[in-house]
Amino acid sequence: MRMGLKTPKEYVESIESLELEAHVLGEKTSGLAAHPLVRPSLQAVAKTYECAQAEETKSLFRVRSSLCDEEVNRFTHLHRNTEDLVSKVVMQRVCGNATGCCFQRCVGLDAANAVFSVTYECDREFGGNYHECFRRYWGDVQRQDLVVDGAMTDPKGDRGKRPKDQKDPDLYLRVVKRMSDGVVVRGAKLHQTGMLNSHEIMVMPTLNMRPGEEDWAVCFSIPTNTPGVRYVYGRQTSDTRKLEGPGLDVGNPLFGGQEVMTVFEDVFVPRERIFLDGETRYSGLLVERFAAYHRQSYGGCKVGVGDVLIGATALIARMNGVENASHVRDKIVEMIHLNETMYACGIACSALGHATAAGNYEIDMLLANVCKLNVTRFPYELARLATDVAGGLLGTMPSAKDLEDPVAGPYIRKYLAAADGVDVVDRMKVLRLIENLVAGAGSVAYLIESMHGAGPPMAQRIMIARQADIEGKMGLVQRILGMG
Repeated sequence: MRMGLKTPKEYVESIESLELEAHVLGEKTSGLAAHPLVRPSLQAVAKTYECAQAEETKSLFRVRSSLCDEEVNRFTHLHRNTEDLVSKVVMQRVCGNATGCCFQRCVGLDAANAVFSVTYECDREFGGNYHECFRRYWGDVQRQDLVVDGAMTDPKGDRGKRPKDQKDPDLYLRVVKRMSDGVVVRGAKLHQTGMLNSHEIMVMPTLNMRPGEEDWAVCFSIPTNTPGVRYVYGRQTSDTRKLEGPGLDVGNPLFGGQEVMTVFEDVFVPRERIFLDGETRYSGLLVERFAAYHRQSYGGCKVGVGDVLIGATALIARMNGVENASHVRDKIVEMIHLNETMYACGIACSALGHATAAGNYEIDMLLANVCKLNVTRFPYELARLATDVAGGLLGTMPSAKDLEDPVAGPYIRKYLAAADGVDVVDRMKVLRLIENLVAGAGSVAYLIESMHGAGPPMAQRIMIARQADIEGKMGLVQRILGMG
């Protein structure tokens, strides 16, 4: 595999060379890079490589690595200061602007920074070599400019039971056999964003494991084409529009997202690729740190897509001839306010970051959780306001095939006319893009992922309560009032 920063073409070729297969709509499918359902998500990831090559963005997307002393893509970087943390959020907004969708590369970055510090602290206590193994591994990832899928979410089965109490112990991914040269694992990871566009999988435990649950406290990385790993492609709203022909009805004609069920059927993991194996005390710390990094990410990526939705809403208002109506202007201002509030939290938790014992930088956990809690709400309000301004055509507009029909087409062009000088087809394109983000395939990443990605709202509330120092705040009152 080629070393150094990849071009978009080299990235696509490297994914094709993996020869991955997946079950897609009931069929075992190969040649995934060219598949109409998969190609848009591959192109979204390729954009992160393009931005690292383009003159106007490469200074943001490239950074000097502390592991391999080479210039690497920031999507593989271990944060060395608060400027790195801030630049990560800015970079993600740029990617959201460029693609209008999830670009699928932040999970691996967030996982790497969490694993780097946790392995260091684990080895410091137990005297292992997880940290050195991870340093070597991640240096290779940087030198080869790889995409790593961070895999945390287990199926969980009966949520009221612990992993060891499940009727089927495989409902949490676990070690089923330990040997001197590695381990064998079995289980599954759900909701895997961009898995089929990735070179590597980094598996992490999904919750804080307890004594007696050592088999489930495992972290490792393997190539995506490792024997025994199987993939089932997830459905998205309106996804078959990508198979139907005219691109207009897709909404986002070039880019898209991807979610995959990933099954590990007795998969062998070499010893040098294992970063946690039974150390239950550090499983919860890994989950907590990864979640915080990933909650920071949402202050960039969802804001970038929000910019696209705001732009489309303002453009359709102009096309409809209502851009100067006071209530429309106010709704767009509200969209901007909500979007920038999410961004402000992402920047703030980055600017107030601090060094870990391992030397990389961690965000302010309280503000990272506030950021993500806002993200569970604000994109839904942006979507509501966009739907309000765009109008009912979002749900009733004829298809692109009817537009091309010699009988129906002229009627559509006549009766879907709006403001003077506005091309009917252009208006339909903008409406389809809004539909894509608020109700179509794009809403999976923009809305559902905003709710559940990096944990649902209650997970952030729990962390906010834990981090907010309520006792300290009560102490402020007691000191002000001179209470004992």
